Amino acid sequence: MNLTLKIIVTFAALLSINSFAASKVHLDHANTDIFDEASLQNGAKLFMNYCSGCHSISFMRYNRIAKDLGLSEEQVAKNLMFAGKKTGEAITTAMPNDGASNWFGGVPPDLSLVARSKGTDWIYTYLRSFYPDESRIFGVNNKVLINASMPDVLWSLRENQSEAEFDNSVRDITNFLDYVGEPAKLIRLKLGKWVLLFLGILFILVYMLKKEYWKDVKYGVWRPRD
Repeated sequence: MNLTLKIIVTFAALLSINSFAASKVHLDHANTDIFDEASLQNGAKLFMNYCSGCHSISFMRYNRIAKDLGLSEEQVAKNLMFAGKKTGEAITTAMPNDGASNWFGGVPPDLSLVARSKGTDWIYTYLRSFYPDESRIFGVNNKVLINASMPDVLWSLRENQSEAEFDNSVRDITNFLDYVGEPAKLIRLKLGKWVLLFLGILFILVYMLKKEYWKDVKYGVWRPRD
């Protein structure tokens, strides 16, 4: 078996194993709405308070959040920024890589594109699926990602909120990460309906123009009209 064939077989085997494992996990529907400005604002606040200590979203800048989420730069600086950063900077974590490797066994991933790679249902279900497990270093495990290195950072929310309130908080975080994955979606989806309307009107005009042009072809001198 040549090297290329070995690579193809190995890749197919890994893909089938991953697909089989993924099929065993039930994902709850996040039902996010990136046009819900209040949800995005709360999600940004929760992310910065509970997640940004370990995870960065380096594709996003503070002033972009202010612009898209209807916040002033002063509000962002007061409620979402730490360690004296500037509003034009990318959102990174202050955690050193060597420290993260020692504490968690690896560097926590950047979450800029996690909603696009994993999907919002995966994030929503994952954050709600921690359970006690004394065999793990942080005393918890996760039903979606078995033996995850991440602790249950939302435990205080879980204890101080009702189940419905906690689900809404997780949904807001998920909604914010969905927005972070593609901020231009806010504009793209708004413009989409107008583009479709324009194309519909253009189709009617082009069809009428086509009928007008083809009159001469159909009823030319070689085929006089009845």
